[in-house]
Amino acid sequence: MKLTRWLLRPKASQVLTAYLTQCNEPPWTSYFVMLKDVKNDQWGMANFNWTLQSGTNYQILRATCFPYIKYHCSKKQFEDLTLENSFFNFLKIINLGLPMLFYGLAGLCLIKHTEMVVMPNDDKIPIYFLYPEDKGSSY
Repeated sequence: MKLTRWLLRPKASQVLTAYLTQCNEPPWTSYFVMLKDVKNDQWGMANFNWTLQSGTNYQILRATCFPYIKYHCSKKQFEDLTLENSFFNFLKIINLGLPMLFYGLAGLCLIKHTEMVVMPNDDKIPIYFLYPEDKGSSY
């Protein structure tokens, strides 16, 4: 049973879309999701655009920081982020990923709030926050 659940994990991108939609497309959000709860289908994507079905675009800053994936999402117009994405990936490589590892380990101690993302198949995926967010806040 556990193996089946592990194999059927949703993609991280599906959780991202479901959460932004579930929160009525907030101006921004920043959360962690456990690597064990999702399939990491956005590997190598550090700074990119994510457009919802409604047409709303978000600029995403994303980092794998073991044992999490960290997302920072800002509602913005579509921009070419190829250069920024390459730059952030270069920084991760020259630092051997150590800052991201330490950030993830610090998250284990600093995370204070959990919410559930309801997926289209009614599965619930926990996501984690350093503090509860005001969903409509600009800051």
